[in-house]
Amino acid sequence: QVHLVESGGGLVQAGGSLRLSCAASGSIFSINVMGWYRQAPGTQRELVATVTSSYSTNYADSVKGRFTISGDTIQKTVFLQMNNLKPEDTAVYYCRMSNLRNDYWGQGTQVTVSS
Repeated sequence: QVHLVESGGGLVQAGGSLRLSCAASGSIFSINVMGWYRQAPGTQRELVATVTSSYSTNYADSVKGRFTISGDTIQKTVFLQMNNLKPEDTAVYYCRMSNLRNDYWGQGTQVTVSS
């Protein structure tokens, strides 16, 4: 059974920084993409950033220049460095790891940015 566990969320003032971490346990092989998504109350879950097994990255326009994704598909870990946080970044953040057969999601970690 595969488990993804996120950590690093919390409460921070606008302009501050947080670093989210996600680690997978269990039998998950040949991960080809890892990512972070977020969901604010009353909204749909949205992509924040992804990184592939070849280290290609993709970011939502709203976080470009402020967030940096990194990860290792062999170690099954993915990170999200979030700088210059804004109140609109407040959401539950979820990590996701995918191979050709399955998608795996974590339970989420709350990020709250106060103005």
